[in-house]
Amino acid sequence: MNKATRTNVSILSTIFGFSGMLHGFFELLQGDQPTPGLYINAIAPAQQMWPHGTEPALTLIPNYLYSGIAALLVGLALSIWALACLHKPHGTTVLLLLFVLLLLLGGGVAQTLFFPFIWLAATRIHKPLAWWDKTLSVNVRHSLSRLWPVSLILAATLLSFALEIAVTGFVPGIHDPDQAVMVMLACLAAFLLLLPLVFISGFARDLVNRKSLLI
Repeated sequence: MNKATRTNVSILSTIFGFSGMLHGFFELLQGDQPTPGLYINAIAPAQQMWPHGTEPALTLIPNYLYSGIAALLVGLALSIWALACLHKPHGTTVLLLLFVLLLLLGGGVAQTLFFPFIWLAATRIHKPLAWWDKTLSVNVRHSLSRLWPVSLILAATLLSFALEIAVTGFVPGIHDPDQAVMVMLACLAAFLLLLPLVFISGFARDLVNRKSLLI
């Protein structure tokens, strides 16, 4: 098993699972009332912490209460599966299914930009990484391998900070909501740009670890 690749997928998927649970929690707070349609705001005006903190979502369940319950359960299942079950047979297929369910049942829409890349990386967990083995020279893979933990920590921090801003609007030293939005978008853009390095450096770490086991 490619442990670094699995760690990448597990941590990032867990953050998105937690995000889905947050959406579900705020939908629960809106109570047993019908949604206005497929597209909703998970956070009602009464619970908004800042002007842009609405957390848009898509739901096939025409009721805030039941949509919230579904998003909470699917978000929890996604987090547990990502942390404990990715190595199991059909682990990546179930991961993709949970991501899709989270999207369709009120867990938020922002993750649609990222979960295809996370799922593609997940399909490499039990693969030999033959193409990367041919492409990355020994020196390059060792250099990338050393970057892996730092890039993962930075990416997870950027994603978590963007999620915090989306819900609360809190950015230290910034009180203008429009500036806070720009910081949030900058964090998401930086996360997206950093994602290839996270996965490629993870592949490099797995290749280095595999070679060391063969010596």
